[in-house]
Amino acid sequence: MYSQLTQRRATDLLRQPKVVLWALVGIFALGFMIAVEIMSRHYGEPGPLTNQVREIIFTPKSGPLLYAGLGLMLITVSWRDRFYSLGAALAIDVVFALVRLVVDAKQNFGNGALWVLLGWAAYAAFRCTGRRRTLLLKGVGLGLLLVAGRKVGDSWLLITTMSRPRVLDQFVAAADHALGDPSWLMGRAVRATGSVGAHVLDYVYVQLAVAAVLVALYQLRNVARLRRFPSHHLVRTFLVIGLLGPAVYMLFPVVGPIFAYGVDGGHYAVANLWPNTVPPVVSPHWMDFDKLTPRNCMPSLHTAWATAIFIHSRKAPRLLRYAGTFWLLATLTATLGFGYHYGTDLVAGAVFCLTIEAALRSPEQGWGRTRIQLVGYGTAVFAALLLMYRYASIEMADDPWLYGPLVIFGLISMIWLYIRTTRAWESTEAPDEISPDRRVEPAVALPR
Repeated sequence: MYSQLTQRRATDLLRQPKVVLWALVGIFALGFMIAVEIMSRHYGEPGPLTNQVREIIFTPKSGPLLYAGLGLMLITVSWRDRFYSLGAALAIDVVFALVRLVVDAKQNFGNGALWVLLGWAAYAAFRCTGRRRTLLLKGVGLGLLLVAGRKVGDSWLLITTMSRPRVLDQFVAAADHALGDPSWLMGRAVRATGSVGAHVLDYVYVQLAVAAVLVALYQLRNVARLRRFPSHHLVRTFLVIGLLGPAVYMLFPVVGPIFAYGVDGGHYAVANLWPNTVPPVVSPHWMDFDKLTPRNCMPSLHTAWATAIFIHSRKAPRLLRYAGTFWLLATLTATLGFGYHYGTDLVAGAVFCLTIEAALRSPEQGWGRTRIQLVGYGTAVFAALLLMYRYASIEMADDPWLYGPLVIFGLISMIWLYIRTTRAWESTEAPDEISPDRRVEPAVALPR
């Protein structure tokens, strides 16, 4: 009797579309990570799964990232549970620090956060039921995915350096003439600001995750009270950008002007031209490069992430909106001014972000005609940009007054179509959060 009841419940559960969707997403994510693990081991390095398991005991690579993952999970619990969880994580880290001090091992923190995350996962799986279990497991999944996304990204960068010995920088540099060589212009401008401007931009560039966490915490601030996540939030976009972007690196390997045309490229560089001398327009070729520099320029994921922060901060309070705008502008300035990207990379990164946002935003609208058109148009524009950069770079350099506006038109048209479509969705969808002026009945405490 019990087995029949259990089987019936499992069958009913599998008939729910959301359950099937999340199961498929979980299977795909696990298979993807296993594939990256295998590729990393092929090149003699541990993959994301191995690195993640090692951090249960061994010194973590990034303590702040592990605590950020724990912070995402803790939005699903009460303030008391947050206090106890954070205290337990810090206590575990102190124990690990003392042990490392005794054995003279490298010091870092973060093991405690990972242990608490895994503890909440076990508690949710074996001690909770119903909505509370679902909410906790979603929180744990978000936290672990944030950490795993960084590991997968690091492994992808390694794979690009080992599997792509030649790069396409000469093609991209030629195509960049159509936009007026913005990296060379901004590089000279940043140098003119001196050390102060460089330090400010460097902080913004490196601490992009800080702005993302602030916006995400605002969006998810009511999860514990409402006992549900909003239908769409910044963390989802961040993770998808980080997982899909490196795949394009494999198709279009580019190292950036400071390496291909600057002193940082050593003897692999074409010449020491950046940022003082714009490279001449010559017939571009594939060029060999070292096995240390990641091929992580096309598209600019920093631009994609900063664009996502800007989009998701539009409904936040004024101060957070200003911060989102500042982070986008400063990130664009830094990516160009430090020579990490060409202008063409930034355009591709913005279109890449908008296309992913179009696929993820307003999931209650389903995959109707408008979403298919928007995602299809974004994909077409993105593919057209890459094809132009690769196969029409000389034409772009020779006729900048035609191809420059054409590239900008592709970006502006995607922005216009995205705004128009999402505004139509927002006018028909229910709000994610309960309006403050509506009276909310006290929530019944769920069993632990």
